[in-house]
Amino acid sequence: MMINLGTAALSTALMVTPLPTTELQQEVDAVVAAGATSATVEISGDGRPVRASSGAAVAGTNRPVPHNARFRIGSETKTFLATVVLQLVDEGRLNLDDKVERVLPGVVHDDRITVRQLLNHSSGLHEVLATMPSPRSEEFLAIRWKTWTTEELVARATAYPVDFVPGSQVVYNNTGYLVLGLIVEKLTGHSYGDEIKHRIIQPLKLKSTSLPGTNPFIPGPHARGYLPLERGLVDITEVNPSILNAAGEMISTTRDLNRFFQALLDGELLSADLTRELQSTARESKYGLGVISRKLPCGTAWGKDGDAPGYSTWTFVAPDNHRSVTVSVTWGAGNHKAAVNALLDKELCR
Repeated sequence: MMINLGTAALSTALMVTPLPTTELQQEVDAVVAAGATSATVEISGDGRPVRASSGAAVAGTNRPVPHNARFRIGSETKTFLATVVLQLVDEGRLNLDDKVERVLPGVVHDDRITVRQLLNHSSGLHEVLATMPSPRSEEFLAIRWKTWTTEELVARATAYPVDFVPGSQVVYNNTGYLVLGLIVEKLTGHSYGDEIKHRIIQPLKLKSTSLPGTNPFIPGPHARGYLPLERGLVDITEVNPSILNAAGEMISTTRDLNRFFQALLDGELLSADLTRELQSTARESKYGLGVISRKLPCGTAWGKDGDAPGYSTWTFVAPDNHRSVTVSVTWGAGNHKAAVNALLDKELCR
C-alpha cells in the first residue's frame, strides 16, 4: 500500500508517570519534523521510566503511537547474538581468537578469520546485502516475502573473496553475524534464536521481545513502517524477516531494549573480564564486540543502533551507566538522523 503524507501528524506525550518534560517532548517532535513518520523515546534508570512520542502510528492520520509499541530493531539483534557468543566464551566452549575455519570447517573459505574479527567487523567478509537489492530500494519489494536460510545468505557472501586481509581494516559487516549464528548452532545444538531466548529474553523477562523467524507480522501494538520511494511512502510493515536473519531479525520495545543494554553493561550477563572485552574496539574504531561507542561531552556511551525496512532504533547507556535511552523511529520522507543524534547526546549527558 502506498501512502502520501497529507495532514500534519499529531504530536502526543504519553500518559505515563512521570510525564516527559517539555524539553524532551520538543526533542522528539524535532525528529518527526525532520521527516520521520513517528518517533518514540524511553529513558530508564533515574527512577521510573519516562516516555515521549510524536508523529502518527499510521501515516496521514492522527492515530498516536502506542506507548508499548513493538518495532523491528534491525542490527541491535547483533548485540543479543554477540552476548550469547561471549557467554559461550565464558563457559570455555569457544575462544575469541579461535579460527572460524576450526569451528565451522569450509564455511568462510579463509583460514585467517577469527571469532573476534566476526564480532568487531574486521573479518573482511564480503557484505551479504551487497549481493541483493538494497532494503531501501524499489527493487527490494520484489523479494520482501522470500524466505532465506542463514546458510544460503552466508553462501551468497562467501562466493566472493574477502574484501581485505582479515584484521587489517574495520568495515561494518552483516555477513560476520550470520556466521556467528551458525557457530552458536554448531556449539549448542540449538538455533541462535532459541539460545537468545533461553539465555537473555527469559532471564531478563523481556516479554515483548521476539525472534519472528519467517513470520512477516509484528505482534501486538505497533506503528506502521514505511519505505520512502520516489512514488511516495510504501507500507513495509509486513516483510519476511529471514533476510535479516541472525544479523537483524528481532522485534522489541523501548522498555525491553533499555533493560537488556543496562543489564549487559552492568555485568549481569557476562563475567567482569568479558564485560570489559565487550568494549574493546578494533583498530581505534567505534566497534566493540557487538556494541559501538558513542563519544559525548560527558564521556563515552555504549550501545547499538539498528535499521530494518521501515524502522530505525538506537539504544545507548550513559557513560556512568546511570541511565539508558532508546529511540525508535519509523521512516518518512526526510532525514531524521541529526535530530536523533541531538536527542541522544543531550539525554545521555544529563
